[in-house]
Amino acid sequence: MTAVSKLPSNHTLEQFQKYLTARNMSDNTIYVYRYAVSQFYHLYPQLTSRNLQLYKVYLLEHYRPQTVNLRIRALNCFMEYRKSAITPVPMIKIQQKMYLDKIISQADYEYLKIRLAKNEEYTYYFIVRLIAATGVRVSELLTFQVEDILKGYKDIYSKGNKMRRIFVPSCLRSELLAWLDSLCRRRGPLFLNRFGSPLSPAGIRAQMKAFALQYHMDPDVMYPHSFRHRFAKNFIEKCGDIALLSNLLGHESIETTRIYLRRTSTEQSRIVNKVVDW
Repeated sequence: MTAVSKLPSNHTLEQFQKYLTARNMSDNTIYVYRYAVSQFYHLYPQLTSRNLQLYKVYLLEHYRPQTVNLRIRALNCFMEYRKSAITPVPMIKIQQKMYLDKIISQADYEYLKIRLAKNEEYTYYFIVRLIAATGVRVSELLTFQVEDILKGYKDIYSKGNKMRRIFVPSCLRSELLAWLDSLCRRRGPLFLNRFGSPLSPAGIRAQMKAFALQYHMDPDVMYPHSFRHRFAKNFIEKCGDIALLSNLLGHESIETTRIYLRRTSTEQSRIVNKVVDW
C-alpha cells in the first residue's frame, strides 16, 4: 500500500473493469469509470493526493456538478480497487432544487404517443410506452428480450447483486404481443433498428431529439429518462406508496425517490395563482 500509484497498464484497466463487473455495475457505469481513470492519467502522471485535488479543480472548471461527482466516484472506486492509502476525494455538495423540472407533461406524453402511432413509428411508440409504464432506465430497457414480454416481466440485477422485477402492465403487454406477432418475432432483443441490430442508448436519445423537432415539442423534455420521471410522477400521484415506487425504480435509498413528492415549478406557479387571492 502506497500513497503514490504510477500510470496503470491496459492489463490493470482490464482488471479494474472485471472488478466493476463483479460488483454488478452497468455497462454504462463501467465505461464512465474507465474513462475517468484514463482521463486522470492523461492529465497527471501519478495518482497522488495533490494530483487528485488538481483533477477535481479541473473537473469543476469543465463539467457540471453531477459529472464532477461521477468522475470523483470513479477515481475513489479505482483507489479502493488498488487498495491505495490515499484518502478518498470528497464529493461536492449539490444544492437540491425545491421543484422538479424538465419532465415531459402528461399532455405532451399523450400527444407524442398519438403522433408516433399515426406515423407508424411503432418501435419508438413502444419504447416510450415501456419506459413510461415501468420506469426502467434506457440501459435496462435495451436488455429486454421478446421472451420477457411473453412472460410479462423481467428480472433485472443491479449493484450488490440486488434483483428487482419489472412488471409489464397487461394492457401494454397485449399491444406489444400483437405488434411482435405482426412482425413474426418470438425471440431475441425487443428493440431493433432498421438494420435488424439492437438499438443503442445514444441512438435512442438522438432519435428522441429528432422527434421533438418533427413534432414541435420541447427538446429539453424529450430524452429517455424524462419518461422514467413521468412514470414516477404518475405512480406517486395515483398510488402514493413511495416505498414501492423506490423498489420499482431500483433506487438504493428511499431518499432518492422523495424528489417525486415535489412539484414542478409550473405546477407550483399554478397552485400559487389559484390559492393566493389576498
